[in-house]
Amino acid sequence: MKTTTAWLRLRLLLRSVHPVVVLALALYLAGAAGLAWVLPARQQLQLEGAQARQAARLPPPRVAPPAIGGGAFENLALFRAALGRQADVEPQLASLFRIAAKTGLVLRQGEYKRGVERDAKLYTYQIDLPVKGTYAQVWQFALQALRAIPWASLDDISFRRDSIGETGVEARLRFTLYLQDAPGAPR
Repeated sequence: MKTTTAWLRLRLLLRSVHPVVVLALALYLAGAAGLAWVLPARQQLQLEGAQARQAARLPPPRVAPPAIGGGAFENLALFRAALGRQADVEPQLASLFRIAAKTGLVLRQGEYKRGVERDAKLYTYQIDLPVKGTYAQVWQFALQALRAIPWASLDDISFRRDSIGETGVEARLRFTLYLQDAPGAPR
C-alpha cells in the first residue's frame, strides 16, 4: 500500500510542477553527472602535462656513438669489402633489366659511362635509364634495384608526364655503381 501512495504522491508532484522546471532539473543533473565524469580525466591530463613539461626541461639523454672498428685501416678495409667488382657489372645490368620487367616497367636503352676516382682508388659505372610506367612502378624499381645492388647509389630521378589524365609517366633514373678491381687484377 505504501508504494501506491508514494507513486500517487510523485505523480501529483510532477503534475503540479511546470515541465520546463522538470527539464531544467534534468539538464542540471545531467551536467553535474558529466562534470563528475570529466573532472578526474582533466586532473589526469594536467598531471601528465606537468610531467611532460618537467621531462622537456631535462637535457636529452646522451647516446654513445656506435663503435667503429679498430682504426682507419680497418675501416678502409670494411669500405672496400662493401664495393662491387668490375667483373660483376654485366650481371648487375642484367639484374636491373630483370627487376624492371618484374615491376612492369618498359625499359628503353640506357646510357652507360665508366669513370675512375684515382684518389679513392675506385671505379664508377654511371647508368642513365629512361623508363616508362606508373609512378609507383618507377619507385618500386628504384628501391628494388638499390636492394639488389648494395654498392649502387640513386643519384638522380626525374619524372615527366605529357598530360594530367595520363596514368603513366616517363622517368629517367641515374644510378652509379661503385666498384673496385678484383683482388690480384692488374691496375
